[in-house]
Amino acid sequence: MKKSYKRLFAGLLISASVAGLTACGGVSSTPTASTSATTAAVTEAASEASTTEAAEETTKAQEVAEPQAAPIDKAAFDELLTKGPVASDDEIAASEWAKAVKEAGVLRVGGTRTSQLFSQLDETDNGVRGFDAGLYQLLARYILGDESKYEITQVDSSTRESVLTTGQVDAVFATYSITDKRKELISFAGPYYTSRQAVLVKAGNSDITGVDDLAGKVVATQAGSTGPAILEEYAPEATVQEFSSDIEARTALEQGRVDAYVTDYTLMLNALVKETGKYEIAGDVFGPEDNYGIGLPKDSDGVEFVNSFLKKIEEEGLWKDLWKVSLGDRTGISDAPEAPAVG
Repeated sequence: MKKSYKRLFAGLLISASVAGLTACGGVSSTPTASTSATTAAVTEAASEASTTEAAEETTKAQEVAEPQAAPIDKAAFDELLTKGPVASDDEIAASEWAKAVKEAGVLRVGGTRTSQLFSQLDETDNGVRGFDAGLYQLLARYILGDESKYEITQVDSSTRESVLTTGQVDAVFATYSITDKRKELISFAGPYYTSRQAVLVKAGNSDITGVDDLAGKVVATQAGSTGPAILEEYAPEATVQEFSSDIEARTALEQGRVDAYVTDYTLMLNALVKETGKYEIAGDVFGPEDNYGIGLPKDSDGVEFVNSFLKKIEEEGLWKDLWKVSLGDRTGISDAPEAPAVG
């Protein structure tokens, strides 16, 4: 079972008073043996302190640095965006939500910039690329005729609803599972992607071969995600620890503070791509289908507008092309899944 997924992949400043400072001070300007020794000691101490601090800074950097995923084909991704459709004036006029975005001249997106496969910032050119990033940039092109006219507000699993209900953003693209509880506060367009849950363990772990082995184990998941409820149903005897982000949960797994990490299978591909051989997916995916949607303000007519956009990019083959450059080519999965039925 486990093997079925295993292949997927400062300066320190020191000052000292030394005898014989200056001739004008009434003391010889020629250093004595004593002052030379003191100066040498100070210099050596400063050098050692500087070396120690540099080592400490290097250690800290190693502790917090995120490994980089297999690089996305930036040229292919950027070219794909230029092929996106552009809505007609009549289509824009028919939606109050779309008209507001058009008048503002920018699509305000709640999203992430640290999801290796879905929405990752490239600091060399400040581009954000990945499956979710491609979708919202195509949507910006659809409304505004320019895929670069977007702004990102960083969100996590605990803030996605609030940025919509307070009007900070127009839409949320963040591997956002559609649930009835969330629909009490916001509306969803889509779904645009479907996944299920999986169990991530450290490579070589033979004690956990699937969800049935989580009883009595300490299991990480993300707060505000569907993970806690799914664990309550499928692994009720596990001890659940909730973390605010994916990297915090994976760090806990790496350090042995938890035995396993349960979250969306597609998100786990991030870890496998980043650090081949470090983690494994234990067993098969489980639980109900996890449909990703695009979060929109409650009862907004943007739902119909965005659903129309999603159907167009699926019909034109852009959905599969985006999946291939963002996920397939980077994980070794050759066959693109079928896009879920929208609406």
